[in-house]
Amino acid sequence: MKNPTLSWDFGTGYDFFVCLYVLHEPDEFGLRPSWAAGVRSRLPVEDREILEQVQTVVHFPFSWVYALQGTKDSAAVIWALRQMDPEERIPALAKSSGMPNEVLNLLEGVANRGNWDPKELDSLREQFKANKLPALTKKAESILDLWLDLSTFGERYFAALQTYRDVFFAEEEERIQPALQVALQIAQQWAKELTFEMMIERVSRGVRFEEGLDVAELVMVPSYWITPLVVNKELAEGNKQLFLFGARPEDDSLVPGAQVPDGMLRTLKTLADPTRLRILRYLSQETMSPAQLARRLRLRAPTVTHHLSALRLAGLVYLTLGEKKGKLYTTRFEAISGTFSTLEEFLSENSEDR
Repeated sequence: MKNPTLSWDFGTGYDFFVCLYVLHEPDEFGLRPSWAAGVRSRLPVEDREILEQVQTVVHFPFSWVYALQGTKDSAAVIWALRQMDPEERIPALAKSSGMPNEVLNLLEGVANRGNWDPKELDSLREQFKANKLPALTKKAESILDLWLDLSTFGERYFAALQTYRDVFFAEEEERIQPALQVALQIAQQWAKELTFEMMIERVSRGVRFEEGLDVAELVMVPSYWITPLVVNKELAEGNKQLFLFGARPEDDSLVPGAQVPDGMLRTLKTLADPTRLRILRYLSQETMSPAQLARRLRLRAPTVTHHLSALRLAGLVYLTLGEKKGKLYTTRFEAISGTFSTLEEFLSENSEDR
């Protein structure tokens, strides 16, 4: 398969939404829930509630951010939302986040009538299951309520985003912008020096595509808060995909002022589990799928998936994605070696350096 053309985009507007998602789902990113709750508590109760409710349908509206003109920072996000009619804000961001069209059509019908019935609730839950969005089935009623009065909810959501920016993200984007610029420059240099496959593997810290990417253009975007994971999303225009990759250095932390680097601490915690050590030993011998590991370990598949997610979050495994064989994993030895090198450097540093 022919490699796609590479292009590049940049802006803290992407992290404006990623950060908000991480603050609501800290466990997925190895962030301390108590710290995330402390950040959310800076907002008034009403703002916290509306952000949590809208978070069910607005995760990563990257197509919308990509379409912004000029500097794509949080100020540009707020300005663009202010220009929209209130009732357009949540549907536009939900669509950009990848909400399926059949779900959006159902919700649009609810919005037009101003009410919903139990049949539509059941239908929405079935749509979520069919589109592999099981986490939303329990929140279907709340989502329907959002569409009952999009104008009011659009105003409340916009006000909450402004508050979130004022009390936290405006200062945060000043902190992360230099790291984003450095990560962009490094990735662009790798793109010149390495094959496409090696460049993707390096910026993603271990992701491989078994059949390549069936897309004409891949838009590369650095993100501080998505680290060490990646997001690969289709863009609205043409045969394009956006690839959001981690930009946070190994010795940096999501929590400002943290004394111990995130990556090192996460890896050490991940390794301090006998099941994960067994998984790494098996994966050091051969590439395996979650189902194969479950049989070898005699564990339930969800348990193995949980451990693999932790290993991927710590950057300790390669993840190969493919339509034919699904997800395949293998041990990422250089990450393990790098962790112990970082630990040695950390222990030898003067305590006054941090």
